[in-house]
Amino acid sequence: MQKLNFPSYSFRFKSKENNTLIFDEIRKKFVVLKPEEWVRQHCVKFLIEEKKYPKSLINVEKSLKINDLIKRYDIVVFNSDGSIHLIVECKSPKIKITQHTFDQIAQYNLALNASFLMVTNGINHYYCNIDFEKEVYNFLKEIPSHKH
Repeated sequence: MQKLNFPSYSFRFKSKENNTLIFDEIRKKFVVLKPEEWVRQHCVKFLIEEKKYPKSLINVEKSLKINDLIKRYDIVVFNSDGSIHLIVECKSPKIKITQHTFDQIAQYNLALNASFLMVTNGINHYYCNIDFEKEVYNFLKEIPSHKH
């Protein structure tokens, strides 16, 4: 797999039926290793190792209903009160991050009301927080670390 713009992390792999699988420590199972999954797993490690978010507050690949459509989000980090702190949208490194990518995560956020958004293709990372009163995004150099 391609080297990404994240620190180096160690992962558990296994092979099954001509597929390489990677262990997802949040879902506690092996999942098929595709380019987007490679980015997702690096991002989860980044949130745990660098930003110090507890695993218990991180959720991966869950469905949500938005305007009668079922959507799947990549990563959500909760606050300890159950509200949503951060939504992460992961793309394959081959996918260029565009306005459409931000529109997608903004649409998810209409239902989730996260304070922060992150969009990454593993190479380029974009972070922003939302000013709900003014209905604008403020782009940030990085997302905040977990407050203990």
